[in-house]
Amino acid sequence: PGNNDTRSNKALPILLWWSGSLFPHFPGDTERIDCPRGSCLVTRSRRVARHRRTKALIFYGTDFRAYEAPLPRLPHQTWALFHEESPMNNYVLSHSPGIRLFNYTATFRRESDYPLTLQWLPGTAYLRAPAVPLAEKDAWRRKGYGPVLYMQSHCDVPSDRDRYVRELMKYIQVDSYGKCLHNRELPSERLRDTSTATTEDSEFMTFIARYKFHLALENAICDDYMTEKLWRPMHLGAVPVYRGSPAVRDWMPNNLSIILIDDFDSPQELAKYLDFLDKNGEEYLKYLEYKNAGGIKNQFLLDSLEKREWGVNDMTLPNYLNGFECFICDKENTRVKEEQEHKKSHGKIPAPRPHIAQFKHMGCPMPAPGFGSVEDLSGGDSWKEMWLQDYWQSLDQGEALTAMIHRNESHQGRFWDYMHEIFLKRTRQH
Repeated sequence: PGNNDTRSNKALPILLWWSGSLFPHFPGDTERIDCPRGSCLVTRSRRVARHRRTKALIFYGTDFRAYEAPLPRLPHQTWALFHEESPMNNYVLSHSPGIRLFNYTATFRRESDYPLTLQWLPGTAYLRAPAVPLAEKDAWRRKGYGPVLYMQSHCDVPSDRDRYVRELMKYIQVDSYGKCLHNRELPSERLRDTSTATTEDSEFMTFIARYKFHLALENAICDDYMTEKLWRPMHLGAVPVYRGSPAVRDWMPNNLSIILIDDFDSPQELAKYLDFLDKNGEEYLKYLEYKNAGGIKNQFLLDSLEKREWGVNDMTLPNYLNGFECFICDKENTRVKEEQEHKKSHGKIPAPRPHIAQFKHMGCPMPAPGFGSVEDLSGGDSWKEMWLQDYWQSLDQGEALTAMIHRNESHQGRFWDYMHEIFLKRTRQH
């Protein structure tokens, strides 16, 4: 957008992308960005990590490792977190000690400083795309295809979705084409190609749009974590049978858009309801009324799409990566100004107070079994061993790094000593 900032590059605050892999949205290592309130230099060169003008370090959540964090933490630098991916990619950020390491956040949670909640929804037109006519879906059923589609090749995830789907399959026909619970082949080699399935390939979309219901189960459960697994079936006019964000209803176009798995006491009860809708076209079509003119009734959804500063596949708006950079740049320019005013006033004007991220910026619950309870699982259950351990060990990692920062540690190699200390403390408590 440009601004009135006339400072030379040598006078600008520096923002350092600590996670360099995300930086190459510019051709070189360093670039000037001109944001609404002022300009900054953005770089991925760690040579400037301890420079007095380096005001913020930006971390990509998936790449953030507590045992690799830059130490000692410098008092003149803020830490910013960009994390639009699944909570399973880094459970350190789902606990208070982990998320409170950061000053500013851009996450899928609406409470974060720069929310990315609707990152998978281009706009209302995407939702209003026409559905395959019901007559065609019924003809598809008569050819022997099931009413329910499951398309998943990422198995053994924290949400434990396969365990639920395996149980559901006992009561209703589910056509599963991915590697997880695979029971049916896609009709051509081209459609079986993973890259076809992960893009919105027209042939692939036409094929899956004929299904009445799509099992849309996120790989991890957290408020506002909603991906293409939810929005793509809605775009195609296949009703999502959803488990993911417990707050998903807040974002739905109307009160009857998706079927929530957690509304049913058991997979058997859900199967009964899906069978009823499969046999009663009029009732089924109520779930697609949001596609009609004026069918999107949810003002919160409409306002959220209108107010977001970034776009999805929209060349007229910045993408959220550049948008977050400018958000941080503006915050740092404001902080620099407030610090200068504090200094000039000899303490009469208070120094700016640090902004600290809160648990609700990311905090996600402990993983739970997809079906049944933890007590029902056998001792050697691989899901239980992997994800519960990962979740609780991540809490220890956040606490260890926090303790290191408070003690002004400069040697990263001592991280595992701190972890051992926390482990012994927990053992004594129990």
